[in-house]
Amino acid sequence: MSESGRRFVTAVLVSGGGTTALNLIECSQRGEIPIHIALIVAHREDIPAITRCAGSDRQVVVLPGKSSAQASDQLDDLLRAHKIELVVLGGYLRPLRVGPWTGRALNIHPALLPAFGGQGMYGDHVHEAVIASGARESGCTVHLVDDRYDHGETIVQRRVSVLPSDDAQSLAKRIGVEERIAFPEAIRIWAARQH
Repeated sequence: MSESGRRFVTAVLVSGGGTTALNLIECSQRGEIPIHIALIVAHREDIPAITRCAGSDRQVVVLPGKSSAQASDQLDDLLRAHKIELVVLGGYLRPLRVGPWTGRALNIHPALLPAFGGQGMYGDHVHEAVIASGARESGCTVHLVDDRYDHGETIVQRRVSVLPSDDAQSLAKRIGVEERIAFPEAIRIWAARQH
């Protein structure tokens, strides 16, 4: 909880299983982070996050369709209607129109940015690139979102060793453990800056 006891109204944008959203919901419920997740936004109806993240105190909304100005308008309108103060990209695979959310949107990336970031670098693509490069460590980065993929100010990074026996799945599993620590930590840092 923030020093003032304030909880920031938050939306989590998801594209898959909702692991990040579930972690943040649990952390919020335990009072470990000063947010209230009021909204989960998905871009497809057929993802596990839709049912996994539903709850009586939050709305789950699907905004299908391709990335477009109209889709961005719909998302902005939805976020404003819920009086969202913080937007969290939890594996969201669509671009966010940053303008109205500058300084109020956080993303997590499964590598140590600035390496292995950019358009098309997500999920196993990232881990395969790390392993192919011969890098000895990887990890995750939580950063402020700006108008370039995986580019904004780094808030938190956590590191893991890349083992000779690693494949994309084993590396992803170890990084996933660090992601569950990194995102709550980054949210606490972001919240502390909001005075």
